Amino acid sequence: MKQSKDYLIFPLDVPTLHEAMRYVQILSGCVGLFKIGLELFTREGPEIVRQIKNAADGTGIFLDLKLHDIPETVRRTMAIIADLGVTFTTVHCSDSKAMLTAASEGAGGKTGILGVTVLTSVSANDLRTAGYAETFAGDITQLVLKRARMAKDAQFSGVICSGLEAGLIKKYVGQDFLAVTPGIRPAWELTGAHDQKRVLTPAQAILNGSDYLVIGRPIRDAKDPAAAALKVVEEIESALADLS
Repeated sequence: MKQSKDYLIFPLDVPTLHEAMRYVQILSGCVGLFKIGLELFTREGPEIVRQIKNAADGTGIFLDLKLHDIPETVRRTMAIIADLGVTFTTVHCSDSKAMLTAASEGAGGKTGILGVTVLTSVSANDLRTAGYAETFAGDITQLVLKRARMAKDAQFSGVICSGLEAGLIKKYVGQDFLAVTPGIRPAWELTGAHDQKRVLTPAQAILNGSDYLVIGRPIRDAKDPAAAALKVVEEIESALADLS
């Protein structure tokens, strides 16, 4: 059964194995998944997944590499990732159905695939410059939903999305389709009304339909990262109680 801490993903956004292992030792048992990104994986290689798994005391691994290549390359790479035993990995949804299908075939059901719909750094003007129709450039949500449907059709487990999009994706694609949400700020870190309008708290994201929350800096920069993670878990527990 999924526990409150299992909703929490901590990104190991550090440049070296030594720093990553420090947070693994501190936060094992406090979070559900450790996320390994492109920078750390490129520096340390696949061995870092094995080392973190051995030290993480049962905490899962989310390997966030955002694959995007020709279908056969994605299929073969995904098969290698699946053999690492990670819980989730990521693939860009901004390409053909064939590439997404190849990713699922390569994974062989061994690891869950999360689709990256539209990066948060991409603006409406960026999409227009890249040649997208105004239907999507003028309303990025429509592009997110289209790509989420493509991911679902390719048998992905879910997508990376904002907490504001999670409920809409669930309604459009299905309640069993996972919504993994970055950019969350704990309620105890918000400082004013302006902050509360711009970002979602863990409780708000859960109530909006998010299944996993990626929270880094508020935990990483805390004097006691484990205590900060547990405070986040308390917020998640409160939202889950409200849902039930």
